[in-house]
Amino acid sequence: MENHTIASSSITFLKNLEKNNNRDWFIENKTQYTTAQSNIIAFADQLITLMSTNDAIETVSGKKSLYRIYNDVRFSKDKSPYKSRFALGLQRATNLKRGGYYLHIQPGNNFLACGFFSPNPDDLKRIRKDIELNPAAWRKILNSKSITDNFVELTGNVIPTSPRGFAKDHEAIDLIRHKQFILRHNFTNQEVTDPQFVYKVNEIFKSVRPFFDYLSFVLTTDLNGETII
Repeated sequence: MENHTIASSSITFLKNLEKNNNRDWFIENKTQYTTAQSNIIAFADQLITLMSTNDAIETVSGKKSLYRIYNDVRFSKDKSPYKSRFALGLQRATNLKRGGYYLHIQPGNNFLACGFFSPNPDDLKRIRKDIELNPAAWRKILNSKSITDNFVELTGNVIPTSPRGFAKDHEAIDLIRHKQFILRHNFTNQEVTDPQFVYKVNEIFKSVRPFFDYLSFVLTTDLNGETII
């Protein structure tokens, strides 16, 4: 398999875009953008190939995984026309495999994240109910070596009080208050352009599987453990 490294020129493009975030500059440097974009797509293609050996990935290509660089200023406080980052998202295949993968390439703010970014109301209620009933199982997974060696603590949006129907003094209320369940790993600029970076990302994504497998079971069964799919 050909190894696709994120080129230093792709990082340089993002740094220059951060300093010159306007349409005139972008148009003048469109060739730099397309070159960098092609580099990131090739990297993403290789990542998908690697991940597909240990997980079922629904996202079919690096091109399909890539988020748009254009900023939708209608719904953003940031009125810059472009996002000075490359980002890709990978979804797991079928309703039996839950959870998503995200990689963010931005000088000084490189990271990957995986988990449950926007669970629908029914899924969120089911997750919270499982935390309420099985707090020890959650602590065991989140404190496992594969998680603590690779991720900072569980992150994501959290409501300020206990959700309706849940006791505010529950031993796992800190988890129940979550609206998102995200694990994150940060990278330096040097790590991103290392030839082994794609393999490192694959291994870190793979390390989250116990968490994904557990929540996939939770979200495809009822409280009695009977399948609902």
